[in-house]
Amino acid sequence: MILYPAIDIAGGRAVRLVQGDFDAETVYDDDPFEAASAWVRAGARYLHVVDLDGARTGTPQNLHHLKRIAGELGVPVQYGGGLRSIEAVRGAIGAGATRVILGTAAFTDVDFLDEVVAQYAERTVVSVDTRGGFVSTAGWTQTTTLPADAVIARMQDRGVRAFVFTNVDKDGMLEGPDLDEVRRVAEVVRGRFMYSGGIGRREDLVALAGLRQVNLAGVIVGKALYERRFTIAEGQAALDGI
Repeated sequence: MILYPAIDIAGGRAVRLVQGDFDAETVYDDDPFEAASAWVRAGARYLHVVDLDGARTGTPQNLHHLKRIAGELGVPVQYGGGLRSIEAVRGAIGAGATRVILGTAAFTDVDFLDEVVAQYAERTVVSVDTRGGFVSTAGWTQTTTLPADAVIARMQDRGVRAFVFTNVDKDGMLEGPDLDEVRRVAEVVRGRFMYSGGIGRREDLVALAGLRQVNLAGVIVGKALYERRFTIAEGQAALDGI
């Protein structure tokens, strides 16, 4: 299992939100590259970069940051936010993304999803973000009536094999994951998934590793790392069972 430090970009800066609220933003670094560089120096094996501006506007706004991060730091980067056309996906891959993360458009545009999966199946991840158990879209600003398990099943039927699952209600709260929820998601996912939301202590990572779900491939952590509740090395060791 891999620890993914999160670099969320808004207004050209590395930020974190609380429960997806753009009005509850904390700036952690004025330069996303410096934030990413710090995580790599600390031992990060992979980076999770989200273009929050792109998620809100519907088109990527921070590909220049992605290009520098992916081009200079020597670790793979998965990138999402505003990828709602095949041209946007190609732009992100061209800028250096190893994997692209699809959100809103994966649920609303079947033709788009099919085209991305057909061209980039092994590099495609679908983000399933939930509030109150229902899928949230448009940069977490809209909540649907679709339950997560039904959406995951539908995406898998269209060839998607990798997911990011985020409990938005827990995001930024540092109160720990809902382990029962993670188990339920693991039962549905036939490929692999990464979990995000509420990680506040190293013990939370130990608990996730202790679930021994073979399809849980990674955990995305933001605020807890920025606030130095544990280091990259401590977090990765917890996921490795050390």
